[in-house]
Amino acid sequence: MKVIAAYLLAVLGGNLCPSAADLKDILGSVGAEADDDRIELLLSQVKGKDITELIASGREKLASVPSGGGAAAVAAPTSSGVGGGAAPAAEAKKEEKVEEKEESDDDMGFSLFD
Repeated sequence: MKVIAAYLLAVLGGNLCPSAADLKDILGSVGAEADDDRIELLLSQVKGKDITELIASGREKLASVPSGGGAAAVAAPTSSGVGGGAAPAAEAKKEEKVEEKEESDDDMGFSLFD
């Protein structure tokens, strides 16, 4: 990822065809190690391609990937057969109220507006 980030930074900086040395300079400027094999792999894969077209192509591919999350939204039935989704939320609110109360007691009586 750091090699890709260095490549994108070089392109954003106006260097439309960064070299391996350019990427090494960018990575070195932030103290990151430059892996020659990864740099050469990236440069060989993007050689002659427009970065904006590559990004657009990647977005289209990611759009078709399922993002999940649907199963987590379903409430699990409890022993009574009724969904128990609200109980954990109520417990979380109770805990938040308790924490807020404890924080307000920490002023030790040194309030400016007493």
